[in-house]
Amino acid sequence: MLRGVRTIYFDYNATTPLDPAVRDVMLPYLGEVFGNPSSVHHVGRRARALLDDARDRVARVWACKPSEVIFTSGGTESTNLAIFGAARHLRDKGRHIITSSVEHDAVLQSCEYLAEKEGFDVTYLPVSSEGFVSVESLVAAIRPDTILVSIMAANNENGAIQPVAELGAVCRERGVLFHTDAVQWFGRELFAEIHQFNADLVSVCAHKYHGPKGAGALFIRSPLQPDPIAFGGGHENERRAGTENLAAIIGFAEATERFVKTPVFPKQQLLTLTDRLTKLIDRLGPKIAVLRSPRERRLANTLAFTVPRADSISLLAGLDLEGICASSGSACSAGSLKPSHVMLALGVPKDEANSLVRFSLGRESTLAEVEQIERVLPEVIVRTQGVR
Repeated sequence: MLRGVRTIYFDYNATTPLDPAVRDVMLPYLGEVFGNPSSVHHVGRRARALLDDARDRVARVWACKPSEVIFTSGGTESTNLAIFGAARHLRDKGRHIITSSVEHDAVLQSCEYLAEKEGFDVTYLPVSSEGFVSVESLVAAIRPDTILVSIMAANNENGAIQPVAELGAVCRERGVLFHTDAVQWFGRELFAEIHQFNADLVSVCAHKYHGPKGAGALFIRSPLQPDPIAFGGGHENERRAGTENLAAIIGFAEATERFVKTPVFPKQQLLTLTDRLTKLIDRLGPKIAVLRSPRERRLANTLAFTVPRADSISLLAGLDLEGICASSGSACSAGSLKPSHVMLALGVPKDEANSLVRFSLGRESTLAEVEQIERVLPEVIVRTQGVR
């Protein structure tokens, strides 16, 4: 609540509330079960057994080997481990990496570091005006020295769903490792097994589907053994040093069992709501707002648009005064004055790329909330454009 105004939370791509059932399962591991899983005494052995059980639970949902599940602190660490670990492991075979221009900064900044500091060459695939990577562009970009491709499963800013299975198949046919950042996929899109992405490395994050913050995982297809990026112990099969956060990992396993096979984000319900928001943007017209999400092949919960002659900070502040929580894209770059790199990649002019607004809905979102958006958004936009 904000000064008597009811909160409308439309920022589920940034984070989701911890599910009460997941929280209840975690509570014992914040108190009575406190052992270090690496300790050899009975308190540590109990913690180790519970850690192993959590890994087995996740592996059953993913339909993979338990040894292929590496627990991390979240999506950023999972992505860093995938990119740095794979690139350094294979550097003697080649130093060419391919990614896209619309990836999360966890991918882009990792690739930039490797290019600037470690002598790698990075190719950034272009995208269509709706944000899609083409299979043909990947085929054309692969070289004899290409060792790694990283393309996200679904875009966090405009919701575009990439053809990751096809992209992964291209990589596998050519003997190139494929990583996908699937942080926005889990709990939102249909999931059968981890192998559906045709990926060697898959990054996942619990707090995007009502699990705890500080918990993520990286699928590493065996027998791949990326170089570690953290040192100080033989934890996680010597792939990720550091004492495991058992409470968060238990929460991760619980959320994965509850909310992945049957996505916790109700697709048809959310499509009805975001389709209505799409019609609102269309009614406002291009002088007021421009749709930047695909009309098809997008996350059902995500709707992004830009506003000519305005900026994201003013727009989000205006919405916040009405109790509406929205975003200008990635929560990891919130407060940044730089225009959205995703919008720039879509061909949006620089001044307008700085006016991105993203609504990302969730399981608690209602028609009444969308109706409130319909009432206040035009006024917020006009008010914001008027002070530019």
